[in-house]
Parts: sequence; C-alpha cells; structure tokens
Amino acid sequence: MLKRFRRGDSGMIPIVIGLIVLAAYFQIRSSVFLSTGNLTNLMVQATIFVLLGIAEVWLLLLGEIDLSAGFNAGLAGAIAVILVDQQFHWSWYFAVGLALIASTGFGALWGFLVIGLRLPSFIVTLAGQLGLEGLVLWIVDSQGTGGSISIHEPVLYNIVYGDFTPLFTIIFIVVTVLGLSFSLVRTNASRASRNLESVPMLLMLLRIAGLVIGGGLLIWIFNSNRGKFTPIHGMPFAILIVGVVLGACTFIMNKTKPGRYLYAIGGNAEAARRAGIAVNRYRLMAFMMTGLISGIAGLVYVSNLNGISDSINGGTLVLYAVAAAVIGGTSLFGGRGKMVHALIGGVVIATIYNGMALIQLGAPQQYIATALVLLGAVTIDSLARRGSTIVK
Repeated sequence: MLKRFRRGDSGMIPIVIGLIVLAAYFQIRSSVFLSTGNLTNLMVQATIFVLLGIAEVWLLLLGEIDLSAGFNAGLAGAIAVILVDQQFHWSWYFAVGLALIASTGFGALWGFLVIGLRLPSFIVTLAGQLGLEGLVLWIVDSQGTGGSISIHEPVLYNIVYGDFTPLFTIIFIVVTVLGLSFSLVRTNASRASRNLESVPMLLMLLRIAGLVIGGGLLIWIFNSNRGKFTPIHGMPFAILIVGVVLGACTFIMNKTKPGRYLYAIGGNAEAARRAGIAVNRYRLMAFMMTGLISGIAGLVYVSNLNGISDSINGGTLVLYAVAAAVIGGTSLFGGRGKMVHALIGGVVIATIYNGMALIQLGAPQQYIATALVLLGAVTIDSLARRGSTIVK
C-alpha cells in the first residue's frame, strides 16, 4: 500500500477505514445507529450525495467543475413535481423525460460556454448556479401554493418510499455480487496475460470474500423488518437507481472509447489532441452527463422530501457532491478518479450527518466535521500527487 501511495494511488483503503471508525464511534454513542432501520435510512440519505458526486466526477476527471449541479437537480425535480400535479395532469414518464432533458440541456449550455468561449468552468457554472436558483424560485413560487408543492404521483413518491420484494432483493444482490466477482477475476487475468501489474491471488480472494460478506449484510439489512406499525421489508427503489447509474457510468468510463478518451484528456489535453482525439466533443459530453445525472439526483431529492419548495439549498448540495467525489479518492486536478469514489464519499457524508443527528449534535458541528473530513481527503490527494511526481 505504501508503494501505491508513493505512486499517487492511495486507493480507498484509508477512507474505508475511516468509515468503519465513524460507524464504531456513532454506535458507541447511540445503539440505534447500526440498527437495520437506521442503516437503510442512512443509505437512502446517501443516494442524493452519491448521485451528485457521480455527476461531478465526470467533470473532475477533466479538471473542471459544475457548481450549478445542485440547483440543476432542483430544477429537474421541480419540473417533474409541477407537471404531474393536479393542475397539469402530465403522465409521469413525460414529466420525468422533460425534467431530464432540461437538466441535460443546461449541462450542455455550460459546456458550450466553457468550450466555445474558453471561459473557466468555475465562473460559468457559478453564474449558472445563481441563474438556476432564480429560475427554481420563480417556477415554484409562480404556482401559487405558498412556495411548497407536494407530490401527488405515486411513481415519483415511490422512488424513495417504495420497496422491492425480499425475493427480488436477494436475487438482485446475489447477481450483482457474482457479476462484480467475475469482472474482478476476468480483469485481473487479462492484465496478467499481457504482463501488466495484476493483483495476487490471495488479495483477489479477499476482495471476493469482502463482496460476498457485504452482499450478505445488505440482504440482511434490507430484508429485516424496519416498520413500527406495519411490516416493511425489501430494498428501496432509490438504491437500485443509484446502482444502475453507478454501473452504467463505470462501464462507460472503463469499457468504452469515450471513457478512455476522457481519462486521456484529463491527464494531458494537449497530448490527447495531438493523438487525434476530438477533445472538445468529449468535454461537451462530460458536461451533458453531469447535467443528466444531476437531473436524476433531483428526482430522488424531491421524492425524499415528498415535494419541492423554494428553500432548496442547491449550493450546499453541490459542495457535498464535490466533497463526496474527493473524499472517495477522485483528484481535483483531473486525470484520476472512479465513479465508485462518489459512492464511498457519499456514504461517508451521510454517515456523518446521520450519526450526528442521532447523538443530537447541531448543524455547526456537522459542518465542521464534514470540513475536516474533506480537508483530510484533499490533503491525502495532494500528498499522493507529490509522491507521484517524486517517483517519476
């Protein structure tokens, strides 16, 4: 591990250890923390951070950023909630489709401005954040409902509050574990056959064992009864949405030409251009993917709140999104990162807020704790890059 760290690749081991320490601390302070009901609630809370973190990873890999992602998510959620409301009576699939088209369109707009006018993404998306905040306020307040609109569509409501059957939960998790295990073995064997660095067999078996144990724990958590008055079993729909988005983005980045090109552009844009890669085309694609996934996050967000209001704090959400990606291990300097980093970082942030709420700490302590965790993650990233330069 020390060798990998000096090479600029510290991996996720430190943050996973930190997550275990956090869980142990909160369990000592509150016996409710590791209950199946609270763990399920924690994972649902993490979904918004994870999805927005995945959205940011697309641009962080290029050394760019989207500060408007939080309000872009809010805009998509507002469009979907308003269009399925009793005033318009749109079908949910048309409303969701238009919401995602809108969020993707704004992502494309930021991309055109950054690429076409050669403006810094920080400034463009900061302006976009302010503009979208005003647009969300105007759209919500113009409905004449006092600044808050509830969900009256079961499909949107069930994104968070609907659950799969225990049998489907078992099948989904088992198939996922088997697929991930097969992918690990196949990738490692492929690298070994090409005389590239591969993982020792013992470590590979430990990783597969970890996947099996983790899958078993998830089955136990989701299928345990967490209802107080009526039985509630099964995996929430929102978890599957995160899994599908994470899996699709990981596949694109690892197995397709656009993904490989994005890593190349993030590592050295000029070298990628000289190699014949249409750099601006793939940069625009990254902005659009950020917008699309932000829209999906917005749908999860409004489902969790059972509606939309004009008090959405999109600025804080996007900071947590960047924090989730960086805490998980994605570099702020571009060229290095994985979609799974947003998953780990999002769970860390959700753990902090869930645990602090249980032990009844206030918002100031929560902000300070998240700041310290983010500062530690950025420090590790900076030291790892410095070590990579020394090794080279």
